[in-house]
Amino acid sequence: MNRYLLFRWSLVASLSGFIFGFDTVVISGANMPIKLLWHTTPFFHGFFIMSMALWGTLVGSIFGRYPADHFGRKNTLLWIGILFAVSAIGSALANNPFIFSFFRFIGGIGIGASTVAAPIYISEIATSEKRGKLVALYQFNIVFGILIAYLSNYFLFGFDGLNDWRWMLGIMIFPSLIFILFIFGIPESPRWLITKKNDFIKAKAILLKMGTVDVNSENDTIIKRN
Repeated sequence: MNRYLLFRWSLVASLSGFIFGFDTVVISGANMPIKLLWHTTPFFHGFFIMSMALWGTLVGSIFGRYPADHFGRKNTLLWIGILFAVSAIGSALANNPFIFSFFRFIGGIGIGASTVAAPIYISEIATSEKRGKLVALYQFNIVFGILIAYLSNYFLFGFDGLNDWRWMLGIMIFPSLIFILFIFGIPESPRWLITKKNDFIKAKAILLKMGTVDVNSENDTIIKRN
């Protein structure tokens, strides 16, 4: 197996975990400014503004397996990146609490779906002896994203007065776009191609690129384990 390729592809998929962690924490910097800006009630502020991304995460984690199975792991990860980007722009430019909550919900769906699609993708391309280490990249990136979000909020505080919170949320567009671009450089999961699409030709090409010695034997193993 080509360990470098497996690590690189796994790292790309795990970047959705970085955005997960970043998005979860970055709202803390916007908490008070938004509350003062829109004069919302404590219930509305807590249930909608601060928690809407979590509601979206719940939905995404429950239903995320369906697009991953139907459209593929790679395509699902791509659309997750698009949801992240749309959420970042929409949240930063929102001019009322309802629009803000909507875009936060959109980002939450992406987060929830990433908790399904990214670990599945990594586990399906990884060898059995490396699977645990590579899937752990997703967990590491969640924590790393949390750390960077706190640092980002700290450095952006006072950057643009009352609009600091817009920059804090909008800056997530950069890791989102990087994630989208990197997704184009990874292949589809060969296991998904075999078990869901019966596309042995594409699967074999990817397995060969990964450095699989006995491609036919690997195909048979995938079929037996499905």
